[in-house]
Formats: sequence, C-alpha cells, structure tokens
Amino acid sequence: MARIRCAIYTRKSSDEGLEQEFNSLDAQREACEAYIASQRHEGWVLNREHYDDGGISGGHLDRPALQRLMRDVDEGRVDQIVVYKIDRLTRSLADFARLVDRLDAAKASFVSVTQSFNTATSMGRLTLNVLLSFAQFEREVTAERIRDKIAASKRKGLWMGGYVPLGYDAAGRTLTINPGEAETVRTLFALYETHRALHLVAKEAQRLELRSKRYVTQSGRDNGGQIMSRGHIHKILTNPLYIGKVCHKGVIHEGQHPAIIEADQWERVQQVLQEQSAIPRGRKTSGQPSAPLTGKIFDSEGARLTPVHTRKRGRRYDYYISQALKTAPVPPDRTTGWRLPARAFEDRIAAAVRRHLQTALMRDLVPSADAKLISDATSVIAGAGADLLPTVERVVLGAGQLRITLSQTCLGRVLGIPSDHINADSLHVEAPFTLRRRGVEARLMLDGDVLPRDETLIANIAKGHAMLDEVMAGRSFQDIASDHALSVKRVQQIIEFAFLSPRSVRQIIEGRQPSFLTADWCLKNDIPADWSAQDALSRSA
Repeated sequence: MARIRCAIYTRKSSDEGLEQEFNSLDAQREACEAYIASQRHEGWVLNREHYDDGGISGGHLDRPALQRLMRDVDEGRVDQIVVYKIDRLTRSLADFARLVDRLDAAKASFVSVTQSFNTATSMGRLTLNVLLSFAQFEREVTAERIRDKIAASKRKGLWMGGYVPLGYDAAGRTLTINPGEAETVRTLFALYETHRALHLVAKEAQRLELRSKRYVTQSGRDNGGQIMSRGHIHKILTNPLYIGKVCHKGVIHEGQHPAIIEADQWERVQQVLQEQSAIPRGRKTSGQPSAPLTGKIFDSEGARLTPVHTRKRGRRYDYYISQALKTAPVPPDRTTGWRLPARAFEDRIAAAVRRHLQTALMRDLVPSADAKLISDATSVIAGAGADLLPTVERVVLGAGQLRITLSQTCLGRVLGIPSDHINADSLHVEAPFTLRRRGVEARLMLDGDVLPRDETLIANIAKGHAMLDEVMAGRSFQDIASDHALSVKRVQQIIEFAFLSPRSVRQIIEGRQPSFLTADWCLKNDIPADWSAQDALSRSA
C-alpha cells in the first residue's frame, strides 16, 4: 500500500487568544490528527511538521506557514494537505485555483475534515468550488458592510481610527486636543502665512525643533518625534481635521471633535498653497492623450480599429489601427488595413459631424423646436470642434465613404436640446472621402477639405536648392556638411531634392503629389534625372 504523507495546515484570522495554552490552532490540529489516524488503513501518515498561521487573513496567500507548506509540496515531501475547514486554506476562489494548479503539478491534493471531501475526485472539486464561492461572497459582503459602516460613521463626524494626527489624542470615537501638540500645529500654520513657502517653513520648524507626533506601536516600540519634512508639513496644512471636519473619499463632513485652527486661517492657507503650487490642485496633469473614438471605429468587415501610439525623438504619435496591422505591421499588401493618424482623423470626423448638423438643423433635426432653440443650437455647432466627438456612437469605414451614427442622448446634451425632440432619422451621417496613403499610414480627405501640404518635403526641397547654390559657388560638400552639422552623404542626398521637375514641385506645393512621394521615399530611392521620366512616374501612381 502506498504511503500518503499528510501535512496539517491551521490558520486563525486574528491573534486574539493565541497566547492561551490551548487555542484555536491547537483545536484545528487535534481534529486533523484524529482524522488522519482514522485513515491509517488507507496508508495515511502524519507529517509532524507544524504549518500554523496565527493572526493572518485568508484573503491572500502571503502567509509564511502556507508558503513553507507549498514549497514542501513542490519538492515532493507532502502528498496530502489536511485542513479543518476549507476557509482555513483560502477564502478566495482565484487563490484556490492557483493552489490547486500547484497541487496538481506536484500530484498532491487536500482534504477538509469537517466537510468530508477531497480534491482527488471531480465531485470533490465541484463541491469545493461551490463552498469557496460562498466563502468569497461572505468575505466580500463583510468587507462591503465594514466600508458602509465606516462611511456612515464618517458622515456623522466620528473618528474611525488609524494614526492619530498631530495635535489630538484619541478618545473612543472622537478626538480631544493635545495642548502641547496643538501649539505646534498653530505654529506651522502661522509660519506658512508668514513665509508662504514650504521649504522655508520646514527650515524654521527645524530651527524651532518642532517634531512629529510620538506614538508607541503595538509591539511596544517608540516611534515618531522626527523632524518634519516638507511633505509632512504640507499634509498637516491641508488636513481639514484641524478645522473640526472629517474627510472621507474626498467629501468633507462636519466632525464631532474640536477645531485647532480657525476656519478663516485655514482657508487663507489653502489659497496660498493653491497659488504657490506648480500644478494647481484639482487639475489633472497632462498624462497620456485620450482617444475619444476608442471602441467606436470599424472597417467594412466589422473589425474594430484600436488606438496605439509610438514615440519618435521624444514626440508622441497616436493612431487608430486595424488589428491586422497590429499583428503584422507590414503586410504583403500595403493597402490592407487601416492606420489613421488619430488627431487628423478625429478632426475630420468632427468636421463631418459639424457640417451635417449645420445642414440638418435647418431641415429636420429638431422638427418641433422654436426659432430661439435652433438659433442657440446653431451657435453651439458653429463653435464646436472636438467637443462633438462624444456624440459619435459608431464610425464605419467603407469604400470611399464614412458612415457615422450619432448618439441621440449625447447630441441633445451637447446642443442643449431635449433628446426626445431630435429626429432619429437625422442621426446618420454619410461623408464621401478620398484616401491618401503613405506606406501603411492612411489619410482621409473629405469633400471640402483643404489638401494638406507635406511641409517636411517642401522644407527639404528648399534646403536642396540652398545647398546646391553653395556647391555652385565653389564650396565643398565637407564644408557644407560641417555648417549644417550633417554627414557628407546626407548633404548629397538633400541636394537631390533640387533636381525635382518643376511640375513635381508645383504638385508638392499644392498638396497634389502622389501619396508615395514623401521625403523619406526620395531619400531611399533613386529619382530619375530626366524630368519627363519624373512626370511619367507621378502620372502612373
């Protein structure tokens, strides 16, 4: 008969009662030992190693004894884990799945003594999943109940524990003023009103030997009493607790504790802090540019375009791109898939929507509206740009045509018109376009768009003529390269732009050149010296 080496795992969420001679961990172990003894005929053998986690939650796997046990399982020293109840091992369904994967890999399993099943059978696994689902549900409901209780208590202005702030002592569910520390707080506020700079306040606080709050940890160790940093002082100066308020989730409630600072002084300090801040409070930093059409753009096959970005020389370039191009950046057919410059595409969508609304408003967008309502909406549309993008519900890129569907609710909100007044038949926009490609990048040109010029190409043509003039004046390539901080090879490449035909240059200046004709293409390809050959190349594109 094969020996099954059994290890007992015990856990208790709180450390209350662990100092007793016979505690909950001992009771769990005793029950598990008795169960293993009853299975001796099956070859079960007790591993005498203790795996006990006292005072640790079952909501995570970061438990010393459990980690030690799983290492022994991985190393093949344990065949079966025995627990008193399944929630002693874990209360999380996700954590349970990870544990089972490790047990399966080691050809091990576990048994719950009081719930009479083991994971060696499919029925045991099913039962276990059901029990764990309820255990996780219970834990989440308990956490939600605790959060609700804390929020309700904060709304009543009660102190709900945590580190006691400088200037106060905890007294049950409220705070009382600590006279000595309160004087330190008042001094800090006065210093800031005088100096109006945190680094000067910190320097003065150090000179006056103003210290942070002293407290004793649960282990009996003294802590605090340190020189205060600028960050610490800033936290004190912005804490509404000092004017008798309680803050919870960004909402300030009237507190039940006495104030240390007068409300007028606190407001004055906040005003100065706001003025002195490099980034005004309440304003978001630049962050990443948003993609307002995310999830709304589809090709004619129904495939969604997703936002991506690249960086070049420290500058960010945003695109909406087909999935096909994400998986194969350079497909065999360069006309397959879409790669649309995000800002330019968004501008064209906004322009198409604006033109449609300006036309539709005069016809039948709001059939029942009075003249004033139409006049106000017309003014909004005339000045609208990117703020029209939230009204877009779906964009479909077809063959030479954009089909845009607008959201009735969002459109009503933007125009200040009740959404049920808007004619649903006017929410569909069709905008013909021509496509200009450069490699895999595509630009849409809507009817009425002014053709954009390739300023990079135009600049290179101008540089080419200027450098050619220098060569004709007798200067060497080396001297020209040195003046422009370029290599000789690059100077020679740029001069090639001066030999473009007048017809090609005119097309480039007017934005009518073939889509392939870019500065990059010219640098990488041999341009025919014969102007008629150049013109023929343009006509064949």
